[in-house]
Amino acid sequence: MYIHLLDQRFENQNRLHGTTTVGMVCTDGVVLGADSRAMLGNYFIAHRNVRKISKIDEHLGLTIAGGVADAQNIIDILRYNASIYKLENFKPIPVAAAARLTSNVFFSARLFPYIADVLVGGMDDKGPSLYDADLFGNLTAADYRSTGSGSPVAYGILETEYSKEINVHDGLRIAVRAVNAAIKRNAGTGDGFDVISITKSGFNSYPVEEKHKILEEVAGRNHVG
Repeated sequence: MYIHLLDQRFENQNRLHGTTTVGMVCTDGVVLGADSRAMLGNYFIAHRNVRKISKIDEHLGLTIAGGVADAQNIIDILRYNASIYKLENFKPIPVAAAARLTSNVFFSARLFPYIADVLVGGMDDKGPSLYDADLFGNLTAADYRSTGSGSPVAYGILETEYSKEINVHDGLRIAVRAVNAAIKRNAGTGDGFDVISITKSGFNSYPVEEKHKILEEVAGRNHVG
């Protein structure tokens, strides 16, 4: 009975899927990128302009892949606890602590799991860092990472072009190239992309014009979502 209910939850929560997210640690910050398409089932495009990168604090952000409602709940929990930590300690929550909290939330619900996979990245006193937390609570620190249905394509770019010596400027272009490659090759990835950086100056989003410029540099295309 329990196995049947768990299988049913996996089926229901995984209806909205199809994603490519990437994250990487640079010498001067962290870069996060994602596409903007949400799939319903295997073939129907449910939405073309989904934000898959969320700001938790000025020094902290995360990407989402998987069930939308589950991922949004994780975001709310993380934002709440980051605010409480700042009020009680008069400083931002460390990135490692935020990642561990995310892992603990996933692990505590492992018998009735959140169907999501998130990348938590940011910049604190220890420098830039990136973590991957999956639905069972596994937590992995990484220099670069990709999640979602388009991740095998994105890894083709990341494995080739990433190095520990890159700066945010180069990281943005690698992230855009990786997501753009997944858009071309993965049916669950598409429509547009979002990319951000987190440096000592804080959480940096980029306007459409700047994304146009980056995309033209890496792919020679003139369209961006």
